[in-house]
Amino acid sequence: MAAVDDLDQVLEQWYPASDEFLKGNPEPVKKMWTHREDVTLANPYGPPVRGWDKVEEVIDHATSQAREGRLVSVEIVAKHVSPELAYVVQIEHPEAELGAREDITPFALRVTMIFRPEEEGAWKIVHRHADPISTPQPAESVIQE
Repeated sequence: MAAVDDLDQVLEQWYPASDEFLKGNPEPVKKMWTHREDVTLANPYGPPVRGWDKVEEVIDHATSQAREGRLVSVEIVAKHVSPELAYVVQIEHPEAELGAREDITPFALRVTMIFRPEEEGAWKIVHRHADPISTPQPAESVIQE
């Protein structure tokens, strides 16, 4: 299943899974991840984590922060597929009630996802990095005081 068309099908599954995630249901997203110990996740809510137990915990926490949301659109910046690995770099444009806010708020995430074929050749997410930096930033923006 290591073909560009196959990765496109996986991404088409990601979009409705993201909608569920943004409504507070993490299960469809979790099914798309490898459950192996080399899995990693870096999301906007905290430091990167490694191992399925920690990744699942972070996914559950992130899901608890969103309600009534949906993935509005996705801009694919780059995509590459080889027999052993695939990646996509994209800007996701979701909207949701986040945290304590009670209004649906649009936002953007800069995302990199890495996939590998596992059981019966099915692509699984082995790494996801998402952050809110989707526009140019000044160099000073990386300074932590």
